[in-house]
Amino acid sequence: MPEKTVTVGSSIGLHARPAAIIAEAVVNSGAEVTLSLDGGEPVDAGSALMIMTLGAGNGAQVTVSSDDADALATIADLVTKDLDA
Repeated sequence: MPEKTVTVGSSIGLHARPAAIIAEAVVNSGAEVTLSLDGGEPVDAGSALMIMTLGAGNGAQVTVSSDDADALATIADLVTKDLDA
């Protein structure tokens, strides 16, 4: 599965609000997308709760994986943005 490693841009990490925005984008894409921290198990990016279980804080390196190139690019871009602004 193609993947891209990006840096979390949200000022306090992937907590409830950013996780909900990312999960909604995944669901709307209709694609399977996972997120993982280095060496960690991938989680379903279509679930805000699963995203929050990563505990990814600001500046953390997160790997976004998907067979859908558009979904991969969209979700990777969202992870890098400060979704709290």
